[in-house]
Amino acid sequence: MTTAALAAAIRTSRTVLAEVDASQMDLPTPCAQWKVRDLINPIVGGQRWFAAGVTGTDMAAAAGEYADGDFVAAFDEASAECLAAFSAEGAMAKMLALPFGAMPGAAFVGLAATDTFMHAWDLAKAPGQDTDLATDLAAGLLAAAKVAIAPAFRSEEGTVFGPEQTAPAGAGNADQLAAFLGRAV
Repeated sequence: MTTAALAAAIRTSRTVLAEVDASQMDLPTPCAQWKVRDLINPIVGGQRWFAAGVTGTDMAAAAGEYADGDFVAAFDEASAECLAAFSAEGAMAKMLALPFGAMPGAAFVGLAATDTFMHAWDLAKAPGQDTDLATDLAAGLLAAAKVAIAPAFRSEEGTVFGPEQTAPAGAGNADQLAAFLGRAV
């Protein structure tokens, strides 16, 4: 995976975030434990978390409450930090010490792109936005996820990923990715 995929996922997320308004904050999302407002926090904070993982700074400091402020501006700032971290000299080859184990930057950028994109899908689904997001990017993320996600990463509780779901006939690539990652489409 490359920083280009992450940049595309960020653009997709920003487009979806920009469509969210205050009246939608309490809508449920495909992530059962989160309403729209709860999902905005890891969308924005996730960009800071990924950047901290690359730079070796405190990943816990990425958490924050963003939904009640200008979350699009906060996302712009955080995603710029994230892209800068992954674009730094040697970042893709470096072994990163992450809370769940060591991982090369080239693999971590794939995780960042997939997480960023999938949460955009979750956010689009909640208020009924179109979920047929970035078709080519979704196809690439789906192909990579099918290689990277072992059954051991899945559980009924969805600790990392829930059990694979069946996408409806004719589902777009983003919906197929969502189903593969355990979301009901």
